Amino acid sequence: MLKAGDVVLAQVQFTDTFETKVRPVLVLFEEYDNVVVAGITSNTLMKGILLTKKEGAIKESIIKLNYIFTISKMMIQKTLFSLTKEKKNEVHTELIKKLYALKA
Repeated sequence: MLKAGDVVLAQVQFTDTFETKVRPVLVLFEEYDNVVVAGITSNTLMKGILLTKKEGAIKESIIKLNYIFTISKMMIQKTLFSLTKEKKNEVHTELIKKLYALKA
């Protein structure tokens, strides 16, 4: 069972082609076998939330809250680890900041 805050390996489609590659993603929520995720990159120069080796990442990475998409649950290969409560709160806070523009 997937839960919010899980970091999983999934088949992710390139944004400019129909090809896919296996990448880590952060589960935001799941509904009816559709999973809304945020991309994760090892390019630490990108903007986002730092994810460290100590927290479970294979190498220092960035959770990219500007790269949110929906995948089928069938595209998920395995769960790697879950975020700490503190890191989940950080993701939540940053998402709320980004969504606040809808309220204006």
